[in-house]
Amino acid sequence: MARPPHESWDCMLPGPPSRNNGGSADCHPSGLLAFPSSSSVSVVDSRSMQLVSVLPMPPPTATSSSNTNSAAASSSSSLSPFVTSVRWAPFPLPHDLTNYQHLLLAAGDRQGRIALFDFRLRSVLLWFESDPVSKSGIQDLCWVQGRSDWVLASLSGPSLLSIWNASTGRCIWKYDVSPEFFSCIRRDPFDSRHLCAIGLKGFLLSIKVLGDTEDDVVIKEFQIPNDSSELQKLERDASGTAASSPALAVFPLYIVRFSFSPLWKHILFVTFPRELIVFDLQYETSLFAAALPRGCGKFLDVLPDPNNELLYCAHLDGRLSTWRRKEGEQVHVMCTMEELMPSIGTPVPSPSILAVVICKSDSTLQCVGNLYSTGSCSSSFDMDFDNPFDFCDESFYVSKTHLISISDDGKIWNWLLTSEGTEDTHKEATNVGTGANVGEGPVSETNANNIDGTTDLVKQPDCVTSIRSRSSNSTLNQADLSPKISLVGQLQLLSSTATMLAVPSPSLTATLARGGNSPAVAVPLVALGTQSGTIDVIDVSANAVAASFSVHNSTVRGLRWLGNSRLVSFSYAQVNEKTGGYINRLVVTCVRSGLNRKFRVLQKPERAPIRALRTSSSGRYLLILFRDAPVEVWAMTKSPIMLRSLALPFTVLEWTLPTAPRPVQNGPSRQASSSRDRTSVAPAEASSPKTASSTDSKAASTDEPQDDTSESFAFALVNGALGVFEVHGRRIRDFRPKWPSSSFVSSDGLITAMAYRLPHVVMGDRSGNIRWWDVTTGQSSSFNTHREGIRRIKFSPVVAGDRSRGRIAVLFYDNTFSIFDLDSQDPLANSLLQPQFPGTLVLELDWLPLRTDKNDPLVLCIAGADSSFRLVEVNINDKKTSYGPHPRAIKERFRPMPLCSPILLPTPHAVALRMILQLGVKPHWFNTCSTTKDKRHYLIPGTASGAGDLRSYMIDSPPVGDSVVPEMLLKVLEPYRKEGSILDDERARLYADVVKKGSAVRFAFAAAIFGDSLEAIFWLQLRRAVNHLMNKLINKSPQKASVQASISELDDASMLSRITSKGKSIPGARKRDALDCGQLKLMAFEQEELWETANERITWHEKLEGAEAIQNRVHELVSVGNLETAVSILLSTPPESPYFSTNALRAVALSSAVSRSLLELAVKVVAANMVGIDKSLSGTHLLCAVGRYQEACSQLQDAGCWTDAATLAATHLKGSDYASTSKHSWLRLNI
Repeated sequence: MARPPHESWDCMLPGPPSRNNGGSADCHPSGLLAFPSSSSVSVVDSRSMQLVSVLPMPPPTATSSSNTNSAAASSSSSLSPFVTSVRWAPFPLPHDLTNYQHLLLAAGDRQGRIALFDFRLRSVLLWFESDPVSKSGIQDLCWVQGRSDWVLASLSGPSLLSIWNASTGRCIWKYDVSPEFFSCIRRDPFDSRHLCAIGLKGFLLSIKVLGDTEDDVVIKEFQIPNDSSELQKLERDASGTAASSPALAVFPLYIVRFSFSPLWKHILFVTFPRELIVFDLQYETSLFAAALPRGCGKFLDVLPDPNNELLYCAHLDGRLSTWRRKEGEQVHVMCTMEELMPSIGTPVPSPSILAVVICKSDSTLQCVGNLYSTGSCSSSFDMDFDNPFDFCDESFYVSKTHLISISDDGKIWNWLLTSEGTEDTHKEATNVGTGANVGEGPVSETNANNIDGTTDLVKQPDCVTSIRSRSSNSTLNQADLSPKISLVGQLQLLSSTATMLAVPSPSLTATLARGGNSPAVAVPLVALGTQSGTIDVIDVSANAVAASFSVHNSTVRGLRWLGNSRLVSFSYAQVNEKTGGYINRLVVTCVRSGLNRKFRVLQKPERAPIRALRTSSSGRYLLILFRDAPVEVWAMTKSPIMLRSLALPFTVLEWTLPTAPRPVQNGPSRQASSSRDRTSVAPAEASSPKTASSTDSKAASTDEPQDDTSESFAFALVNGALGVFEVHGRRIRDFRPKWPSSSFVSSDGLITAMAYRLPHVVMGDRSGNIRWWDVTTGQSSSFNTHREGIRRIKFSPVVAGDRSRGRIAVLFYDNTFSIFDLDSQDPLANSLLQPQFPGTLVLELDWLPLRTDKNDPLVLCIAGADSSFRLVEVNINDKKTSYGPHPRAIKERFRPMPLCSPILLPTPHAVALRMILQLGVKPHWFNTCSTTKDKRHYLIPGTASGAGDLRSYMIDSPPVGDSVVPEMLLKVLEPYRKEGSILDDERARLYADVVKKGSAVRFAFAAAIFGDSLEAIFWLQLRRAVNHLMNKLINKSPQKASVQASISELDDASMLSRITSKGKSIPGARKRDALDCGQLKLMAFEQEELWETANERITWHEKLEGAEAIQNRVHELVSVGNLETAVSILLSTPPESPYFSTNALRAVALSSAVSRSLLELAVKVVAANMVGIDKSLSGTHLLCAVGRYQEACSQLQDAGCWTDAATLAATHLKGSDYASTSKHSWLRLNI
């Protein structure tokens, strides 16, 4: 498989994220986690916890300058700023091959730039047209649905919200809410056109995008009451901060977050630093508010569970609280508090949690499993079948949610949040029938047959074969569930900013640490010393951190390899600034065991700190350089021994690199007989560089070492003098090199860097001069680089057939580097100047000594100022030295386990896999012959042999189209299947369970695998929707049709009465089942489901007051048919309210649809209230309308209208009623 042209970006490890990255993270529905790390964006597969790729943010000059040389020349001043926000574009996998852009990622930085990355191309697809002058940092990003396409909303600076066209990059709408500070922005899961943005003071802005123009954006403002006294104090302290800085820069620890409820419309969960608030957008008020208990850290973020009535709140102190909603009301109670940062094995102070995010990819698959799985329940998805403790548990999983937390020590934690029920609850909620009995209808005989003649598709232990399914008359209350958390995965990136880089280059005389005579081979490991005192060992073949050792309590200031299995490092601490004195700490670390052993431990502080360490290529000797003090020579045995102290004013010194043996000759070897030399030729050739005898005839006599056990080092003194010493056992003697004819005393600068490989010594000074000297012939030369001082010089490794042995990498004090070839006629003209990464500086570099063939590229290891570690390929040919990645056929790098993420497949292959899953493939097709097969705890019955007709893998179903199409698709996917990189065990088991349940569930499974949750929910609800429609058609009779045709002839009272009789329901009459899949509510259409949801919401608002709240409550009550309560609320409106007339009219109208008595009661109450506002005549008319003439006459008499009362009585009253009313009127008129 050929790597893409930008594959070199994959040879990069990001540094740890920090507060400067704004705590941003976003998980793609397919399971890809993206988060910013310094000035890059890291993408991790959340299921296997493997780093997929790193996308560096280009610097500002690289985006505006087309001149490559000028961009490189100014890169030191144009560094890439911190990435502060990332957001995946909600584009699903295309259903055709005309559009390949679906994995798009938007990223914003501290300078206000927004880039749209194409993750497949690993490049920036579009730059949004932000203001280059203001440089207002990006606070947050959010995608929202426009009229025709998705648009991007951004929060920049303290108070600016902008909406951008994602196709052109132009801004289509802006809104400034100064002096507010925006905090975050989120999209409504129930309406993709709607989003909200919240400020630090509780200001909430609701936005609905109805089109692509400025006039098509509708906004509404709210205010959420909260305690902002702490923020006011912080504002006074930060009065001098730049006006364009966003909230994350001005108030990094004052965090306000909110999230839409995935289960209830119009509900927001808001966290202020010490408050949790539930806000109702429809009622424009808070339904619930709770303060944090004492001892709890401030809120960091709030994450609602996608399937359950649970809230997960992360705290700044590294803990996670779980809140459960009470049945029938929007009141949440804290039920658990767990640690997200385990106290075992963590340094003090412990690392901080920067971001948390819920992986929603599993929630949709969980819906599929809950509704249709018959072979494995959700509780067994993550079980380790090799672990006996996973069985015979008295609890069972109701739901599973994966939460990812990111800490500032470079660790990504994968937590499994489970809601477990007790054994008694399990028995109540378990039915003996099948698990797919929720409105799905009968299963066809074709799909019910066994596939490939297998009786049981899934092998499981007996104690987990009982299938959890829901019965129609059993429910599981949320209060019966017990939330638990467990750590199921972790990914270690670089733990801190790198300060030192060490590459092992052992000579043939270096032996293994465990003893014996076998030579130490070159290993693909690189060690990094960090600011936090840890040492990270990187496996470059896997592009991963193989181990991380906590060695020092302060910055690692020196690091070197001893052979290939031990590391020596140092740090120091100043005792007292006035009196001086330093405590130097030297430690030897065994990479295999992780043991740290101190040596050279002194009782008193020393006068000078350690300046540097230099180890010989065999790992036997160590030079310790002090600042203004002698150099100590140590023999690094099991117990290190100091051999000698050299009291010379050294500036630099370097051990010679391993000499490259000449190609194996037919004659006897000229090397001394030694047990170390009688090793096989193959390991020696694979582990050591070789010298080209054809091009190095002048140095042929020097390739033989003077002694197998002696090693030499070159040095330079303060006065510019040079020398070479040789160490043999405990003796140190002068090497007696042949001095150059011309003087090498530097007149314009001290020697600051040196590299030594027999016979060449190369030096660099602080004026940018490079000098090289042949210690055997005395030949010398020099040239000026016209750059600043030189900090490091590194010889490139050589192998047999190389035309040059003089290639060097030079690191300058301005943190740029160049590559020179000293064997060329003009090294400066033929050099590769500044082949650096745009947007970052180089702190340390060294060559990777794994080159075995002359055609292999040279590889540089780079420790960047952005805390990253990178590998740079330098390709050498006869014409020109070239830098950077080159497309060539290279096998994918080693991974400890397959990367089972179908969304990462090339788009045509991903579409092919989706079609295969939709058509239906036999489950044993996922059985592979890869190296990981034997380690899997689960295998599907069947044979996975690739021989024969591939169409035999397809299930027996009615053919669709040409039968050759599935064979072509399977042939395309065969390489991925053999590698085991299509589906992991859990999802393969689930597919084995649902493949027989029909096309709809297969389509739902395929959509969920590729992250299209809305399509998956559509297919899950399709069968219920069709059944619902068919039932309506079957129940529809000709008589009912005639009734519907003549409905307009019925009076309004009878129609409302019929609606009342059907629509009445008691709020909270049926408890909600905790086993229900919450996401399916997005497409609820059954009458019972809609009524149940509406009745549940009514109870939340019973205690709300205010005119607007009453209007909303009445609307909800009328919607569910509870007209009596609606009339009662309307009649409670006081006469002085501006809504009195409207509410009185609605009360009378609604009461007439219920009963005659309720109508008369409503009219009497309304009429009585009208008296108080001098509208007696209006009340009288209402009383006459319902036949209450005597009450109408009494009301007229009370108002002084005696003549009108007498007239009304004479018209409508008779007998005693008329006599009584007329008597009072006659007496009043004749007084």
